[in-house]
Amino acid sequence: MQRNTTYFRLIKYALLPAMLLASCSKGFLELTPKGRLIAKTTAEYQTLLANFDLEVLNTADPMAQMGMGDELAAASQYFNVSELRTQRVFGWENDLYDPAEDAGEITAPMSNIYLYTKVVNEVMQSEGGTEEAKKSVQAQAKTGRAWMYFLMINYFGKPYVATTAATDPGFPIVPAADATITDFTRASVQEVYDFIVKDLTDALPHLPDQITNRHRLSKAAGAAILGKVYMFMGRFGEALPHLNTAVAGFAASAFPVTLYDYNVTFAPGGVFLPIGPTGPTYPAANLNPENAFIKQTLNNWNLTSNDILISPETMALFGASDLRLKFYSKTPYPTGAAFPAGIHRRTGPGLIQQGVIVPDVILLQAECKARLNDLAGAQAAVETLRKKRMPAAGAAVPAAVAGNQQALVKYILEERIREFAGQGFRWFDMRRLSVDPVYKSTVGYTHKVYGPAGEVTASYTLRPERFVLRFTQKLMDQNPGMENNP
Repeated sequence: MQRNTTYFRLIKYALLPAMLLASCSKGFLELTPKGRLIAKTTAEYQTLLANFDLEVLNTADPMAQMGMGDELAAASQYFNVSELRTQRVFGWENDLYDPAEDAGEITAPMSNIYLYTKVVNEVMQSEGGTEEAKKSVQAQAKTGRAWMYFLMINYFGKPYVATTAATDPGFPIVPAADATITDFTRASVQEVYDFIVKDLTDALPHLPDQITNRHRLSKAAGAAILGKVYMFMGRFGEALPHLNTAVAGFAASAFPVTLYDYNVTFAPGGVFLPIGPTGPTYPAANLNPENAFIKQTLNNWNLTSNDILISPETMALFGASDLRLKFYSKTPYPTGAAFPAGIHRRTGPGLIQQGVIVPDVILLQAECKARLNDLAGAQAAVETLRKKRMPAAGAAVPAAVAGNQQALVKYILEERIREFAGQGFRWFDMRRLSVDPVYKSTVGYTHKVYGPAGEVTASYTLRPERFVLRFTQKLMDQNPGMENNP
């Protein structure tokens, strides 16, 4: 198994808290610290968990999920001259990288896993903290590690199916931040999910009771993550109590952890104004009330690129009064003739918030309630979001939908598209829905490229094998005994 060269050095705790230098140059599991990660006290280990490298998962190309959702389309005049990786991602090709390249989907997450594992394994022997303070720091590291493994298994393992998960190849579980470990093997999908659930279950009692810092994991954030993990395992009865705990924890936060009200943010003097060529003004992550715990990914396809766009079918899901339409443009960046066939460009934000965010948790809660046949509760949850995204007159769930379980679940899944189109969330929903016997028909398997007159000039079909990413050729060359995905 490929190993990841990851360099860590903590600098000047007293003067520069949360500065951790990291570089990943050789793949994804070669864990070779340059010098030593210097932390002795419990407070210093807490500081290690509050650094920029843990929050921003990429600083260059968008991660693959941003270009693989079925809500997307392309315009030939821009797509045909786009970067090769963009075309590979949109076309769901087998290999997204050249033979000598590392995968951006691995490097930063594995650096995170390295650091989280180091804190998990060492903090209980740290100096100066109480036993409960040490357990709290360890719990935060376990929760962060679980979150990263959840991302990795959703890149490289098959969607969770209880009857096959024990034999489906998953992702390596790295037991220690130890450069001497070289024998890595892929754990099964079941083993990875079991590891994730154990980390989260062990951590929850020791996480901070209240959200006091968006950079720090809390009980509400940990519960949200565990609820989402259970959702992706199809265990809705186990998911809902954790999602309910998360929503209650948001309301009890020491500062606002809540939904933006677009009726206010887009009104005169609202924080989303002015709207420029790259879209509405969008506050920094630490000022965003929708963040309960910050993780971000760069997506320039949402900012200054015309390469991957939003399909006409997706745009048709929006009602005329939906203020989320203000995040879309009919014209290219920075200017030009309107896109063909009714496709649009998503105009930001360029940094996608994909940590623990309020709208994601509310919609997961709504879906879970609908699946468990609490239709009134599901309707109330989804309308909680919609009332913050448009005038109240347009926010109600249609009566014919509200009283029908399958129709309501589908409506909530469509609401997730309306809320997160172009931000990568749909790809992960597609994966879990693709193995859902009732709702797999809601997944699209085609990407279309439109010509200037609105004609379809190319079409790409998603094969079931490509619900998982393949490991890069560079990784395989360095680890000839490792099994790749088909």
